[in-house]
Amino acid sequence: MLTLKNVKWKPDDGDEVLKGIDLTVETGKLTVVTGPNGGGKTSLAKVISGLRQATGGQILLEGKDITNLDITERANLGVSYAFQQPVRFKGLTVKDLLDLAAGGTIPDEEVCTVMNKVGLCTKDYIDREVNASLSGGEIKRIEIATVLCRKDSRLLIFDEPEAGIDLWSFAGLIEAFEELKKEKDKALLVISHQERLLEIADEIVVIADGRVRISGPAKEILPELMHDEKSGGCPIGKFEKEAM
Repeated sequence: MLTLKNVKWKPDDGDEVLKGIDLTVETGKLTVVTGPNGGGKTSLAKVISGLRQATGGQILLEGKDITNLDITERANLGVSYAFQQPVRFKGLTVKDLLDLAAGGTIPDEEVCTVMNKVGLCTKDYIDREVNASLSGGEIKRIEIATVLCRKDSRLLIFDEPEAGIDLWSFAGLIEAFEELKKEKDKALLVISHQERLLEIADEIVVIADGRVRISGPAKEILPELMHDEKSGGCPIGKFEKEAM
């Protein structure tokens, strides 16, 4: 379980972005964080993963204070993060990257399963370099595959996983999230506006202007959000009906 207590973050040369976030991401559940653009969602994901250091508050992973740990130390404790804009690695093949993520050589059948979940044909991609020859959507799906390959993950963070992938691939991704939910030893945190992801969430958290505006079980929060959207007062902006 992940627990945030009054977490704040302020860049060196700007105004405070996170203004005291209280949040719990329970193990065995899918928590979707949504809200308007510029509200602090991606900053929150980066603070949790260790890409940015909180300037206030406390972050606990299964009771252990990880507030001052760096990204490598958090990764060693089982925190996995899929970037909104993935990094490219010239000289590494897709298979190399998957093996590194898994901490050892992955059997061919497992590679096929993971690649299928993200909508990529194994034989077309497994020996390709993770470089500029890949499109934004392709690199996004490959990075999601690396997160799915990590066996020791306790907290999986996905920042807008729907960005840059087609509808068919997104359907496979939804199935992957539903399978991950069955693994009761993992906590899932997804940043998204996508309605289909909100529909399979266990918990929904709405963040705006650096604060939690509303949170709770999805079965309670989602109808309220949908009602607000239809009435023109949706606090998170327009829901996406399809994957980008």
